[in-house]
Amino acid sequence: MTQRYREFKMPDVGEGLTEAEILKWHVQPGDTVSDGQVVVEVETAKAAVELPIPFDGTVHELLWAEGDTVDVGSPIITVDTAPGEPQETPAGAAPEPAAAEPTPAPAPEQPREEPGPEKPPARQPVLVGYGVSTAATKRRPRKAPAAAVPEPAAAPEQAPAPASVPAAGGKPLAKPPVRKLAKDLGIDLRVVRPTGPEGTITREDVQAAAVPAPQPAGTGAVPEPERETQAAAPVPAAGERRVPIRGVRKATAQAVAGSAFTAPHVTEFITVDVTRTMKLVARLKEDPDLAGVRVNPLLIIARALLLALRRNPDAHAAWDEANQEIVYKDAVNLGIAAATPRGLLVPNIKDAGRKTLTELATAIGELVSTAREGRTTPADMQGGTVTITNVGVFGVDSGTPILNPGESAILAVGAIKAQPWVHKGKVKPRQVTTLALSFDHRLIDGELGSRLLADIAGVLEHPRRLLTWG
Repeated sequence: MTQRYREFKMPDVGEGLTEAEILKWHVQPGDTVSDGQVVVEVETAKAAVELPIPFDGTVHELLWAEGDTVDVGSPIITVDTAPGEPQETPAGAAPEPAAAEPTPAPAPEQPREEPGPEKPPARQPVLVGYGVSTAATKRRPRKAPAAAVPEPAAAPEQAPAPASVPAAGGKPLAKPPVRKLAKDLGIDLRVVRPTGPEGTITREDVQAAAVPAPQPAGTGAVPEPERETQAAAPVPAAGERRVPIRGVRKATAQAVAGSAFTAPHVTEFITVDVTRTMKLVARLKEDPDLAGVRVNPLLIIARALLLALRRNPDAHAAWDEANQEIVYKDAVNLGIAAATPRGLLVPNIKDAGRKTLTELATAIGELVSTAREGRTTPADMQGGTVTITNVGVFGVDSGTPILNPGESAILAVGAIKAQPWVHKGKVKPRQVTTLALSFDHRLIDGELGSRLLADIAGVLEHPRRLLTWG
C-alpha cells in the first residue's frame, strides 16, 4: 500500500553539517507541490541553500517556523501524496479504527478503560515531525464515553494528575518549536502540564513552567538542580538587544576559535610601494582584450600570491593531526574573504594557479558577486588552502588575520594610499600599502614565511616579475 503522508527531512547539503536554519518557506499548508520544486530556503554553515521537494502532493504541515534551527535528518514538512483519498486513511492510522470501533462495549465497562493512556498499544510512527503519538482516531472514542458517564468527580480529578501525556515510547507530545523553546529555557517536558488538544504541550505551557512557583514561607531556598530547571530566559536590560548565535555568525565563531587555539599563528608585515602595480591596473582596464572583465588591484595581488607560492611550494601545505603528517598540495584553492549582509563568507577558486589572468579576473568577480547575493554553495567554501582578505576597502592599513581551519596562510591587504616615499633617492608621493601574512608556524618556519611575504611584495613593487618569475 502506498504511503500517503510523506515527510521531507532536512538533508546534509554540505560535508558534515549538523544543522540548518529555516530562512524562508516558499509554500504553505494546502499548496500543491511537485517533484523538484523549491519549498524552503535554509542557511547552513555560511551558505544559503534552496531545498527542492522530492515528490508530488499537497503540503500537509510545516513542522518548523522561519528562524528555527533544525538538526540534519529531522522532518521539516509533511506532504499528502494522495490528496483525493478520504481523510481517514493516513499512513499508520488504518489499524487504529479497527481496534477502536469493535470495542463500543457496555457503558459500565467504558470508565474502567479510562486509565488506558498509561499502557497504550504499540503505535506506528506518524509523519508529523516529532516522534510517535497516539492517533486522533483512537483518542476521540475515549472522550465521548467520558463525557456521557454521569460520574461528576472522576474526570476533573484525573485531569491534573499527570504532568504530561506521553506518546508511545514515553515522549511527551510537543511540536519541534515547542521542544526547542523548552531546551532553550532548560525545561524538562516530562514535568510540564499539557493544556493543548489531546495532551499536547503548548508554548504557553513551557513558558508557564519556566516561571518559578512561589515558595511558602519557611520552606527555604529552591534546591540548585530545581533552580536550573526553572531558570527563565535572560531578559535584555535597558539599551540591550539579544540575538541568538546561529547561521554565519555561529559558523564563523566556531571556525576562528578552533583555528586560533589549534594552529600557532605568526603574523609578519611589510610595507610596499605599489605605484607600478596601480599603473598596470589602469592599463589593463583600457585593454580591449579585457573588455567586460573586472580588473582591480586585488587581481594583481592574487596573481602575486599564486606566483610566490609557486616559488615557495613548501608553504602550501596542511597539518594532518590524526595521522601526524604534513600534506603538501599542488592545486591552490584560493579563498577570497567577502563581506556580505549575512556576515563574512570565504568561498574559494578551485585550482586558481592554473588560470590565466582573464580567467582569474572572471572567477574573482563571480565569486564576490555570488557571495553578496547569498548564492554561495557549501562546495564553494570547502577545500580552501590559502586566503586573501582585503581590509583596505574599509580604509584599514593592516591587521592580524586568523587562518581558516586547515589552511597554511592568509594574506591581509591594507588600504592603498598616497604617501611620502623615498624613490630613486628622492622623497616623492607614491602609492603605498601594508601587507600582513599570518601562517601556521607548525608548517611554515620564520624564514619560509618571510620569503613568501617578500616575494609577494616583490611582484607588487615590480609587476614585470609576473613575467620574469612566472
